Amino acid sequence: MKRFLLTVIVLLSYYFAFSQAPHTVRYDLYVSDSMMHNHGKMIHAMVINGGIPAPVLTFTEGDTAEIYVHNKMDMETSVHWHGLILPNRYDGVSYLTTAPIKAGETHLYKFLLVQNGTYWYHSHTMFQEQSGMYGAFIIKKRNAPTQLEHTLLLSDWTNENPAQVDRSLHMATDWYAVRKNSVQSYTEAIKAGRFSTKVTNEWKRMLAMDVSDVYYDQLFSNGKPVEVQTQFRKGDKVRLRVVNGSSSTYFWLKYAGGKITVVANDGMDVEPVIVDRLIVGVAETYDVEVDIPADSSYEFLATAEDRTRATSVFLGNGPQQKAEPLPRLRYFDGMKMMNDMMKMNGQMNDMGMSMSLQQMDMNAVMYPEDPGVTLNYAMLKSPVKTTLPEGAVKELHFNLTGNMNRYVWTINNKTVSESDKILIKKGENVRIVLYNGTMMRHPMHLHGHFFRVLNGQGEYSPLKNTLDIMPMETDTLEFAATESGDWFFHCHILYHMMSGMGRIFSYQESPPNPEIPDPKKAIRKIYADDRKIHAAARIGLESNSSDGEIVFANTRYRFQTEWRAGYNGENGYETESHFGRYLGQMQWLFPYIGWDMRYRRMHEPEKNLFGQVSTRNRRNVLHAGLEYTLPMLIIADASVDTDGRLRFQLSREDVPITRRLRFNFMANTDKEYMAGFRYIMTKYFSLSSHYDSDMGLGAGITITY
Repeated sequence: MKRFLLTVIVLLSYYFAFSQAPHTVRYDLYVSDSMMHNHGKMIHAMVINGGIPAPVLTFTEGDTAEIYVHNKMDMETSVHWHGLILPNRYDGVSYLTTAPIKAGETHLYKFLLVQNGTYWYHSHTMFQEQSGMYGAFIIKKRNAPTQLEHTLLLSDWTNENPAQVDRSLHMATDWYAVRKNSVQSYTEAIKAGRFSTKVTNEWKRMLAMDVSDVYYDQLFSNGKPVEVQTQFRKGDKVRLRVVNGSSSTYFWLKYAGGKITVVANDGMDVEPVIVDRLIVGVAETYDVEVDIPADSSYEFLATAEDRTRATSVFLGNGPQQKAEPLPRLRYFDGMKMMNDMMKMNGQMNDMGMSMSLQQMDMNAVMYPEDPGVTLNYAMLKSPVKTTLPEGAVKELHFNLTGNMNRYVWTINNKTVSESDKILIKKGENVRIVLYNGTMMRHPMHLHGHFFRVLNGQGEYSPLKNTLDIMPMETDTLEFAATESGDWFFHCHILYHMMSGMGRIFSYQESPPNPEIPDPKKAIRKIYADDRKIHAAARIGLESNSSDGEIVFANTRYRFQTEWRAGYNGENGYETESHFGRYLGQMQWLFPYIGWDMRYRRMHEPEKNLFGQVSTRNRRNVLHAGLEYTLPMLIIADASVDTDGRLRFQLSREDVPITRRLRFNFMANTDKEYMAGFRYIMTKYFSLSSHYDSDMGLGAGITITY
């Protein structure tokens, strides 16, 4: 009997040891480009293993992950393992750390899991992340007690092609503001008693206030607008592993069943913090605990920061108990705050408040919330010491800069392609003093490392891999340089990253990366993202004439050609083209060269306001000029042509009269003038009417691309 019991004990010991021992865990991910239904529409989505969201990859600390990514699309792809400490060659940034996975190819990622916590993975190629290529990556603690838990992957979805979203953002369309009802037009300002606020806003050459860029058609909880989890019962404590897998949406989190206890952030444990609500930045993860207080189903509500949409998961079995929805933003309060903090030169003024660590949310003036405890980074404390090893300190100062009017996002006013790699040495400690000089928050992510956030907790400062830095904040991060190779540091709002807000840290004396056989050629592919040329066009078809323009522009340069064509010789026609470069951080100055061709049947000579004889009857000249953005967003344009004629012009497009009605005007010293209105019907189609000094009065349609 003793021998039998001993045998059973030995066998159980072997079973327990084997089940808990580190081993290789294999996953096969099949990536395809599929047509899916969404609200009756067929839309393109990138799906992994057949659906959105991708499966949760689950491991135990100490395992070896063996992941085969099978690319079934007709384009290349990549997978970045967000927040994981792993060899540089597996980090998953195409052309920087890892070879792209070409169409039809399979790529093996194999690495030891040296950590635990809640992480995720996503494509780092083009805009594939926005199209659905992402999933959760969970690493459980070894020998940890069993706990009720649920993984909640939050994401945003647009029915548009994300490349078109990016193009539209760069061309200053306010169509997304129209969709979100956040235009803040002059009529709305007058109704709200904020006319002077609106005038001051435009006097300081700013566009309307908003907290996000893109209008989203849907927000998802694990691929569903609303998810229901009925397995939880009264008295249960549930650990929610929350992943913000969105491309540009911040989520406010609230729970109908009571308080929220924060127990981990970005995969790292923190001392428990009890709050009423928290905001999770793009790419951040939080582990929170909530209670099921009764036999009901309680809503865990995730609301976009711009309050346009929400998504949720119901926890428990019984009648649904909903969380109180968040009210609409008070946009004109935010506009007044922005006016107070923006200098006339476009620089920010924090008025000596020295903000940091989300402790003073300047956007709070727009949030009409009830009192309650809101999480901020100063509340986070590591349960273990996080001090860095001894080593030389390399200190860097990064000023996050941007131009919302032209959608240019930079660090120290330079994009990734305009900057050299930042050389660091293994064994030194890197300190980053980060200042956000823009009016948007930015989730800054460092690949392949965790950094300490110096938040007043001393030796127990929390470790993170993504930091949400709010407007006008200054935060200090530090990390130990323990790796090799090149690592990306960038804003995780997808459209900001693709516009150039990032840097590359490069370890000196690193061995060659076998994934990148030609580094010089590969880096040009990285730089191509923020050098991309975006196109736009506007074509007016009205009863008196046709006019329009075509624009090609990137971060610094613009080529534009415009035309007006009448229906007879008295109306005439003209075309004018400019090529130039934007100067300065705010890009208000634009010197250019170009040409001017026009014809109009004239019965007697005309002179311009400088007394020079006009050649509108027949003109074919080169010219050089200078555009400057004045207060009220008026464009002043001074030029001289090869015949020595001078011209000065004032113009403005798209003055927001109402949510959809826009006013345009132009006048110059050639005694030409124009004024008109455009009523926006769709993103690409408007009704329009205008009076032109040469063409007369007309009405029709305008097509905008």
